[in-house]
Amino acid sequence: MRWMAAIALAALLAGPLADLTSKVLTDNPVASLAFAEEGAAEAPAQSSGGSYNWWDALVASGVCGVVIILLSIAFLALAIQYAVEQKREKLMPPHVLAELEQLFEEQAYDEAAEMCQAEDCYLNRIVGAGLAHMEGGYDSIMKAVELTGDEETTKYFMKLSNLALIAGVSPMLGLFGTVQGMIEAFAVIASTSGGANPAQLADSISKALMTTFEGLLVAIPCTCAYHFLRNRMINITLETASFVGGLFARFRNQAA
Repeated sequence: MRWMAAIALAALLAGPLADLTSKVLTDNPVASLAFAEEGAAEAPAQSSGGSYNWWDALVASGVCGVVIILLSIAFLALAIQYAVEQKREKLMPPHVLAELEQLFEEQAYDEAAEMCQAEDCYLNRIVGAGLAHMEGGYDSIMKAVELTGDEETTKYFMKLSNLALIAGVSPMLGLFGTVQGMIEAFAVIASTSGGANPAQLADSISKALMTTFEGLLVAIPCTCAYHFLRNRMINITLETASFVGGLFARFRNQAA
């Protein structure tokens, strides 16, 4: 349900994003020429009348632009989902930290294991793996903790890699649209033996500029979001490792 809500919110945010795109292109005389009529009388009205909207911008970008906009919606949805799911309060709930410390101080390991099973979270899965191997001694406990910790951490980083993929693919799609638009522009020049007027070339040039703009508009915030969430997850991982290591350090002392 949280993922569906994130998709809906992303769809609502896509409108203002497209309006920003159309505003940039409205102020761009080269892009405005893409939607001018062949007649000279209608060309000034189209470039200065302010009728250029987000739908015109989407049409100008072609199929590549549509794909990039869909990627922007996916980016917003995933970023919102990961920002909520990978919060420290969800992965390491404060009350769980306090209860585990108290139970370990009281050497109530059975109760601690039951709590780890009852409340599922990142921290409890790691601590629970260590408690399940208590009979094997400290080395067995730490091996289980490290293995489970690596597995759980990898799952979260694999999710974040989706943002890295979008950040990498978006500008490449923009570049693809740029190359396609320039090819079309030169094809027009070739078909008219070099006599093409600006209005004939504007549509292809607009596509080239628009797809590049859209690709960067998605890639830049996506890259920032990826690194922010990745660094936050690294800090949580290090904090968890330090906390769990402190909990089970008493077993090393007992073995010594």
